[in-house]
Amino acid sequence: MAGRFCVSLTCAKDDTDKSTVAFVIGNAAVGSEKETVVFLTTEGVRWSQNGFADDVHEDGFMPLKELMDNFVEAGGTIYVCAPCFKKRGLDENNLVAGAQIVGGAVLVEFLSGGAPSVSF
Repeated sequence: MAGRFCVSLTCAKDDTDKSTVAFVIGNAAVGSEKETVVFLTTEGVRWSQNGFADDVHEDGFMPLKELMDNFVEAGGTIYVCAPCFKKRGLDENNLVAGAQIVGGAVLVEFLSGGAPSVSF
């Protein structure tokens, strides 16, 4: 049964465990045929930059870069909070595959049909 699912991620290298688990859940959702978005907000927007996840590997999990790549290859989308991205002076030309810089209205539209959401 198709549906939507959202994972909201607010942390970066300040909590690589939560960041990793967020993409594990995202992969589970997209693997269950859900239209899935990982929404990167506040510090989480740092994951949108190529190379940032390259050195993150939590024990017991796949490396974070691999989780992110698998998520996008399976059809998942990464929404990046536009104001959070701008505040941190990140590079729009250095986005990871599948990442889209969006305003809050895009997320609200995605969730408006009652899509479940989890936050990390």
